[in-house]
Amino acid sequence: MNNKYAIILGNLGNTRDRFCPGYKDNPGSQEMLKRVLEQMPHIRGIELVGTWDIRPDNVQDMKKRLADAGVACASIIPDTFTNAAYGKGSITNINAGVRQQALDYLRQMSEIALEMNCGIVNLWLGQDGYDYLLATDYDQERNWLTESTKTLAEEFPTLRYALEYKPKEPRNFSYHARMADTILAAKETGCNNVGITIDTGHSFYAGENVAEAVVLAKRAGNLLYHMHFNDNHGYWDDDMIVSSVHYTCYVELLFWLRKTGYDGWLSMDQYPYREDAVDAISESILWVKKYEQIVDTYYTEIERLIKENDAVKTSRFLRKLIL
Repeated sequence: MNNKYAIILGNLGNTRDRFCPGYKDNPGSQEMLKRVLEQMPHIRGIELVGTWDIRPDNVQDMKKRLADAGVACASIIPDTFTNAAYGKGSITNINAGVRQQALDYLRQMSEIALEMNCGIVNLWLGQDGYDYLLATDYDQERNWLTESTKTLAEEFPTLRYALEYKPKEPRNFSYHARMADTILAAKETGCNNVGITIDTGHSFYAGENVAEAVVLAKRAGNLLYHMHFNDNHGYWDDDMIVSSVHYTCYVELLFWLRKTGYDGWLSMDQYPYREDAVDAISESILWVKKYEQIVDTYYTEIERLIKENDAVKTSRFLRKLIL
């Protein structure tokens, strides 16, 4: 594989949970970028969150900083999730004025992506979903979801819009919840520049086999545009260090990313609430790199094991890797 490693810049900041406003100081974007470039291994790309890290007033400065450092802008992530105005949805809000505000903001972020020579706008529409039953017109809101995504994709045909799915949080139900329904959402736009981001942690706690999700995206027409890596215990988006919990899943994932010809970014998306962010996220990078090395070394053997469909032989192989 191509070892295109990236990081979401804001993950080095003051990550917060429901109970505490933060466990560490929050450095500015410039300081976080400095730490990435000076202290983290193998980084070739930076993902920038709209409004947090990048805005119309600092685009040229950020572009120069990345260029001087020799790293690319891997994606722009519009912030439709922390703005209270979007508390009941951004492009699916029942208020037409809010929907228009959200669409205009996404246009602005798309313009920034073009200025940054960044090919991907990562759409994690965390507030677009619902909480209560008998309180939502699912059909209408999905129509609005499709219409706005299609509008963006048609207005910015050189950009790729990657829909990042997650089963829940901050809403109890998300419209982009799992691979299958997100494939449907991408296909319904009719645009060939709308695809999908897999966040490994989101896939784990969606009850998916993330390697199979990669294959589904491939079968749907090479829809896998982007990858976010982290880990969890399977019932919440814990955003932990890669390999804290899962092992076999990551061996299989890296195998299928290679077999399906994925050539996009391998980006770290982590919330090290209490850990040193540079150290914790660097661990994730080194774990993913280790899994890449395993797949590179044993690719033919793994392929043969899959075809043999013998769980005991596969178990012996995995045990050999540990020993």
